[in-house]
Amino acid sequence: MKIVYAATKEQEEYINCLINYFYSNIFPHCFDDSEITVFEHLGILSLQEEQIKYNGTMKEAFEIISSLQSLIAVIESLKSNHIREHHRKLFQKNIRLLERYGISFPFLIEQFTNRRKAVLSMYSQPANQWLI
Repeated sequence: MKIVYAATKEQEEYINCLINYFYSNIFPHCFDDSEITVFEHLGILSLQEEQIKYNGTMKEAFEIISSLQSLIAVIESLKSNHIREHHRKLFQKNIRLLERYGISFPFLIEQFTNRRKAVLSMYSQPANQWLI
């Protein structure tokens, strides 16, 4: 018999928060809205697909959270087209961890080096809630 601890509601919410961060803060800087819409339809970073192997255990939730956080840290640390080998290995390792649970992240690190200058996207977070 094996005892498994279930992920907490807060962990599940935090995973969704990190996924939303990718769609609202990471993707709009590197891709246009039509590409991001395709990502949504393909189920990129989705936990709702049939092939998901995430069972809702605390260990799995921690691994998914740490993988998403690591990917965000690596992507946000990229300044130019020069990618350090350490970042490349960390990026690939965390993609493999996500794939272990059936979470799709089919990107190359190079796709995140070319940042768009002006970001006008329906996916970006608004600067404020007022519309004038």
